[in-house]
Amino acid sequence: MTQDELKQAVGQAAIKYVKPGTIIGVGTGSTVNYFIDALKPIASQLDGAVASSVQSAERLRKLGIEVLDLNSVDRLDIYIDGADEITPHNAMIKGGGAALTREKIVSAVAKTFICIVDQSKQVDVLGQFPLPVEVIPMARSYVARELVKLGGMPEYRQGVVTDNGNIILDVHNFEILDPVAMEKAINNIPGVVTNGIFALRGADQVIIGTSQGITER
Repeated sequence: MTQDELKQAVGQAAIKYVKPGTIIGVGTGSTVNYFIDALKPIASQLDGAVASSVQSAERLRKLGIEVLDLNSVDRLDIYIDGADEITPHNAMIKGGGAALTREKIVSAVAKTFICIVDQSKQVDVLGQFPLPVEVIPMARSYVARELVKLGGMPEYRQGVVTDNGNIILDVHNFEILDPVAMEKAINNIPGVVTNGIFALRGADQVIIGTSQGITER
């Protein structure tokens, strides 16, 4: 199976967790797009969705699914999203699509976070994928210097502005041995909105598309 076929398979596999009459959280990215497409036959059964990006919101609306403001929702049954990397302990790096802050907020409201990935995203140690950090624009240089002190090599993602009006620093050559501690350390740098380590609130369930089929844990 091609990578796109694996993504489509895990998107379809996640549909069984969607219950009629509920509001779901929906993430961002190419794998999530396949999940959204798979919602089409049951779109009318949902009470609505909260999206982590403008792009996902538009895709949901095209299916006739009402997209709600998170401030009007006190709990989500599930949150479905992908990851750029995921460990056996379900810690993740997310934010390749620059939606990490909204993804982190929406996942915090969800009862169950279901991560959908293809087999290429599995790693033993986070950090091969550059770690995205969302930063208030005026703090860019300061935050970059602090990230160097933590052992990484930050690079300004040129031409990218997040849905929140901020910028992204991608941290390269960054072996993250203690994801929880590093998530806290980076978030404590003044000017950082949040970073793409999802370890304080990792995935509750993972659906993985492999060449041998779908596996879940």
